[in-house]
Amino acid sequence: QVQLVESGGGLVQPGGSLRLSCAASGFMFRIYVMSWYRQAPGKQRDLVARIFVDSTTYYVASVEGRFTISRDNAKNTVDLQMNNLQPEDTAVYYCKYDAGGYWGQGTQVTVSS
Repeated sequence: QVQLVESGGGLVQPGGSLRLSCAASGFMFRIYVMSWYRQAPGKQRDLVARIFVDSTTYYVASVEGRFTISRDNAKNTVDLQMNNLQPEDTAVYYCKYDAGGYWGQGTQVTVSS
């Protein structure tokens, strides 16, 4: 069955960095678009970044230039490198296999001094 397992969240000070990783299994990873979303307390779950089959990428404006999404088709992983984190980046981050509509369990990112 499809599984998406995120890791790498935690507590970081403003200006710090974290790297999230999502390990995928149960589907032909290399031929599908993958995305990272986030959900802050009391808010809806929003798209953060997307990576296409040819590794082209899309970022929402608020993370452009600070976050980098990447994929390793040999390892079936999709990562999100997050730099210069700010308090407004605090959220639960989710990996999504878009075409199948599957979500990971989420990983908490907290940016606070």
